[in-house]
Amino acid sequence: MAICLVSGGMDSCVTAAIADQEHDELAFLHVSYGQRTEHREHNCFERLADHFQVVRRLAVSIEQLSRIGGSSLTDRDLPVSPANLSAPGIPSSYVPFRNAHLLSIATSWAEVIGAGYIYIGAVAEDSSGYPDCRPVFYEAFQQVIDTGTRPETRVEIRTPVIGMKKSEIVRRGLELSAPFSLTWSCYQESERACGNCDSCALRLRAFNQAGVTDPIPYELDTSRVAD
Repeated sequence: MAICLVSGGMDSCVTAAIADQEHDELAFLHVSYGQRTEHREHNCFERLADHFQVVRRLAVSIEQLSRIGGSSLTDRDLPVSPANLSAPGIPSSYVPFRNAHLLSIATSWAEVIGAGYIYIGAVAEDSSGYPDCRPVFYEAFQQVIDTGTRPETRVEIRTPVIGMKKSEIVRRGLELSAPFSLTWSCYQESERACGNCDSCALRLRAFNQAGVTDPIPYELDTSRVAD
C-alpha cells in the first residue's frame, strides 16, 4: 500500500496517477494549513480520490501554520506577488518548513495502516525555488523516517516528478490520462484562477510548452505567460 499526498494541484495529480500504476492500493492524504484556497483544494482532493477510486482517504488541518504566518499563502496581510519566474531567491508564497509537516503526518499514518511508501509531488528544477522541494531535503527526511519509526517499519519516500520540468509533468499526465480538469493551482482565487501568481504562470507555461490547453478557467489573458 502507498500513501499519496494530494494537494489538489497538477503535480500531486500526476504523482497520484503514477502511484496508481505502481500499486494495487492507494491511500490519499490531504493537508490544509489555512491557505487562501483551502476549500477549493479540498474539493479537488475529494474529486481526485473519487476519480482514482480511492476508498481510504484522510483530510487533516494544521491551521497553526496560518497562525505562525510568514507566507502570503496563509497571511492575508501579505499580498500574493505577481508572477516573476526569473526572480531569484525564495518567494513570499513559501510556507516555512511546510513539507516536513506533511511528511510527518504521512509517516504517522503509514505506520498505523501499514503503508510502505509515501508519494509526494515535489518539483525541484522548474518550481518556485522552495527549499523543501529539493531532492536533498527528501534524502534527509528519509533518514528521519528510518531513525524515528519502529524498527520493523519500512516507509520509503517517493518523489516521481521531482526532476521533471512542469511541461514534462503535463506530458506525463496526458500519457496517464490524469484528470487535470479536477485540479487547482492558483494561490489566491478559488472560482477562476487569477492567472497572475507564480503558480498560475508556471502552470500556464507548462501547458503551452506541452502544446495543450489548460482545462481550468482563468481571469486574465493566459497568453502573456505562455513562453
